[in-house]
Amino acid sequence: MKKPKHHHGDLREALINAGLELLEEGGPSTMTLRKCATRAGVSHAAPAHHFSGLISLQGAIIARGYRIFTEEMRSHRAKAAAEPRAQLLGICEGYLTFAAQHGALFRFIFQDFTEAQKQVDGKVLEEVAAASTAAYMELRSACAPFEPVNGHEQGTEVLVWSLVHGYAMLFASKPHKETPAGPIPDFAQILPNFPLR
Repeated sequence: MKKPKHHHGDLREALINAGLELLEEGGPSTMTLRKCATRAGVSHAAPAHHFSGLISLQGAIIARGYRIFTEEMRSHRAKAAAEPRAQLLGICEGYLTFAAQHGALFRFIFQDFTEAQKQVDGKVLEEVAAASTAAYMELRSACAPFEPVNGHEQGTEVLVWSLVHGYAMLFASKPHKETPAGPIPDFAQILPNFPLR
């Protein structure tokens, strides 16, 4: 007799979704293989069919996080006016929205994953590389119409990335953006008016 297919139809997908839910609910420490399996409604041994260990499941969650992040930037860019600065601001607004709505996932995908990569499945590593590159290319393409800052070809995109990421880390999840000196401006007010090429 053939074994019946798993009731989820896609166990790998169910485990990734379970990990995402646990991450958003309680942070990285709540995301274990056992808890992901329980949340997905499968045996504790089931994750081994798709992931070599927790670190590989976490890598797949990072890849998924980058894809959600990229879609948020694309969505905001699509709603923006065609003018280059509006397009760039759209990308940044998507960046900030993702950070505000998915705070735990935002911090998780930007953690230092370098050492962990040695233990991650090759397929998962490819997914992480492709997804993170796609996210960066959204920023790069939005910065392309502008003169490179200080003549360095990546100067503008690195400056914008540093600016929006810092703003997201400091203020994205805070309803009242204030410093000891008072309220801070919206991101649109601090994004420089870069000269076009």
